[in-house]
Amino acid sequence: MSGNDGGRPKDRPNQHSSGAAVRVPSRPCPVCQKMSDPKYRPFCSRHCADVDLARWLGGRYSIPSRPTDEDTDR
Repeated sequence: MSGNDGGRPKDRPNQHSSGAAVRVPSRPCPVCQKMSDPKYRPFCSRHCADVDLARWLGGRYSIPSRPTDEDTDR
């Protein structure tokens, strides 16, 4: 990584275990629905990637789980 790339690794093409390049279909950005950019995949831009991160950190996204015995004992 260079000092001016924002700390992100350089985009590398996906490869099959045989070493052949694998074509990944472009999908819409999960934040704004524009077509994604391979540099920020699955997002279209760094802005949308940061918006998504802020949503995770702010608790807007969650992974559903079932209560455990420890949760009900409290």
